[in-house]
Amino acid sequence: MRFLNPFARNTKKTKAAGGKRGKRGKRSQRRAPARISWRLVRRLVPAGAAVAVVGGVVWLWQDGWFGRQADALQAAALQGTADIGLRVEDVLIEGRNRTAGDVILARLGLERGLPILSVDPQQAKEALEALPWVQQASVQRQLPDTVYIRLQEREPMALWQERGKVTVIDRRGSVIQGIDPRRFAHLPLVVGPDAASHASKVIAVMNSEPELRERVTSAVLVAGRRWNVQIEGRIDVRLPEDDAAAAWAQLAEIERRQGLLSRDVVVIDLRLPDRLVVRTSPDSDLEGSAEEGENT
Repeated sequence: MRFLNPFARNTKKTKAAGGKRGKRGKRSQRRAPARISWRLVRRLVPAGAAVAVVGGVVWLWQDGWFGRQADALQAAALQGTADIGLRVEDVLIEGRNRTAGDVILARLGLERGLPILSVDPQQAKEALEALPWVQQASVQRQLPDTVYIRLQEREPMALWQERGKVTVIDRRGSVIQGIDPRRFAHLPLVVGPDAASHASKVIAVMNSEPELRERVTSAVLVAGRRWNVQIEGRIDVRLPEDDAAAAWAQLAEIERRQGLLSRDVVVIDLRLPDRLVVRTSPDSDLEGSAEEGENT
């Protein structure tokens, strides 16, 4: 009688089972071969190419390649127009008195043989109006070969002194930049912060009496309202705020009759409508400080 040992192992079954598990493990360690997704490739290749093209275009743009090519094409086209006769041969300038002709040509870059279609009238106008003496300019291309320029130049009216600095101003009271005031020492001198914008009025008053005007040294604007005119650097003539021209004419008449300005006078006050007040130096022999009636 045989007894079965419940603790005994069935070595055959164990080996068989072990053998099967080993085969399955080896199979599980094998990887399936990778498959290429041609659909994804077909999508990515055009996208990559587009990105490369866009990047190249951006780089060329930033590098200025397109601009250089456009400029080269434009230059070639303009040269072609010059070859058929559309080129600068003459430059006519009207109204030029103080601006040198070579300065104008250099400013506009004009030279004989230049394609006339390369001259931009608006840009030329702006360039000319930036010159010191030019107030207004116009530029025309008269095909096939002439550039016509018309200038309106500034007229120097006076010297303007403010905070010790002297400049030349025109009839509108605008400073003419870059001009040496010593070249215009014969012009009247106006002094004060707002004197330039009011100068035309007092100069018109002074010019109304040429003999008196020749003796004027300067005119000082007082409180932005009226003028003190200095004569021969020693006599202070105080003009009224209203009707300064009439007061100036009265002074001219008194000078013609009495030669007042040749006396030892330091102040002539014309601000009062019915009298003329005269102040002399302390050691003067001139009697009386005020005159009334028809001498006012």
